[in-house]
Amino acid sequence: MTQTDILQLGSELRTALILKLTALADDELILSHRNSEWVGHAPILEEDIALANLVQDELGHAQVWLSLRAELDGSDPDALAYGRGAGEYRCAQLVELPRGDWAFTLLRQFLFDAYELVWLGAARESTYTPLSQAVQKIIREERFHLQHTRLWVERLGLGTEESRRRTQNALNELWPLCPQLFALLPGEDGLVKAGVLPSPESLFGQWQPLVAAHLEGCGLTLPTVGAREWSRERHTEHLAPMLAEMQEVARWDPSASEW
Repeated sequence: MTQTDILQLGSELRTALILKLTALADDELILSHRNSEWVGHAPILEEDIALANLVQDELGHAQVWLSLRAELDGSDPDALAYGRGAGEYRCAQLVELPRGDWAFTLLRQFLFDAYELVWLGAARESTYTPLSQAVQKIIREERFHLQHTRLWVERLGLGTEESRRRTQNALNELWPLCPQLFALLPGEDGLVKAGVLPSPESLFGQWQPLVAAHLEGCGLTLPTVGAREWSRERHTEHLAPMLAEMQEVARWDPSASEW
């Protein structure tokens, strides 16, 4: 299926793809901003630099997804990033939460990295050529991200009693939110049937045992999670104030441009 083909599938699938690309970008954008709050405050200089590089990668990935959306609807990526209110975002609650301590940040990033790498691995087979090509550019960086955060979770879980306790507390808070990453967006099932997107249900079946094995190997206990209906229209109370800070400069002078 070529780019022309996807446009010929009809307005419903086109709208669904725009929504999916927006959600992908919002996850990356919000998480990158949360992690940027560590710059200058990480426990060691080497990790300060490493996390700053990771933040730049995630921000770049957000730009990739919003640029793909722009090809479909002519939208402005900067306006989408800095001009929408909290109710218009489609990020998962997992990425909205305040940065917490170091264990919270690195565990959250590990859970997200594992999800993203599983998604990208399947999306390489997308029948929508612009998407599959974009994935090829991103997936190598995500392999490094997962390798880095995987080692940190191991270090924290198998480290001191204090580090294990903090990591377990983070897992207790974050684990129940993870299923929202795999929640179907409106119209996404049609894109799955068309081969444009991978099946979220199938991806969850890959992700869960992958992360569970590593977490349990790090001495952590998985919380029991009950069934829940998820929607990416539901946000925490933390998103709006975070956006107010992130968008402050752009909203102060919308006409500003880079020299």
